[in-house]
Amino acid sequence: MKKSCGNLIIIGGAEDKEKECEILKEVVKRSGRKKGDFIVLTAATEEPDEVGALYRKTFSRLNLKDIKIIDIKNRADANREDYNRQVQESRCIFFTGGDQLKITSLIGGTAIYTSLKTAYDAGTLIVGTSAGASCLSSTMIVSGIDDESPRKCTIKMAPGLDILRGILIDQHFAQRGRIGRLLNAVAQNPEILGIGIDENTAVSIEESTEFKVLGSGAVTVVDGSSISHTNVSELSPDETLAITDIKLHILPKGYRYDIENRITLHEKKEEGNKNEDN
Repeated sequence: MKKSCGNLIIIGGAEDKEKECEILKEVVKRSGRKKGDFIVLTAATEEPDEVGALYRKTFSRLNLKDIKIIDIKNRADANREDYNRQVQESRCIFFTGGDQLKITSLIGGTAIYTSLKTAYDAGTLIVGTSAGASCLSSTMIVSGIDDESPRKCTIKMAPGLDILRGILIDQHFAQRGRIGRLLNAVAQNPEILGIGIDENTAVSIEESTEFKVLGSGAVTVVDGSSISHTNVSELSPDETLAITDIKLHILPKGYRYDIENRITLHEKKEEGNKNEDN
């Protein structure tokens, strides 16, 4: 039996908040399947009041009620009993953008971190945008050079919140030319599946090991399991990386991908047709 990934919507940042709001409407729809408060967690941003007010206004316009803004300013806040209880009893936890290292350094190992994991296991919808997306994986990219060929020692990685295991998320992907740094990250950790998400684009997972693409851009999947050669361990700092036989998918809206088996949905269908022909 497949192990479920739980309920997640992972957004590449700069999601539409004024027009069609396709992704945020899906967030509202999915969050309504469980009782409790809708929590906007602003730990990542340096402007929590402004960001919190923006999301409150946006979600209120989408007829969402029971919105709570939680701003974690320090690790003492992350151990507050009232915050801890609200997270445990929530129906959705929405991580805003900002700095992913700020999120993990404030929350990691605290009571609210434990409550987050408990809520996720109980079916709470976890949503992250931009930095809030990157922090959800076990290992996250903290910084790196955009718009360049992959080079050794040009990216910095750190442990994430470990909500989504075996996957590394990069955001603002096409808009900031981040294919090189995701290839670099996967070459260093070929067992990890690299997922680059464009702006106003999201990956939606609902109690399964498959994700569906939402929004106006694309999701880039980098699978390093088939790599036959890389010089990543032999390079001097800043030398250009060699990778051969790496697998890459570009998936627009409506496409699905099976994380466990590392194949797209249409590939599964084609394989099934071949078996039927035999």
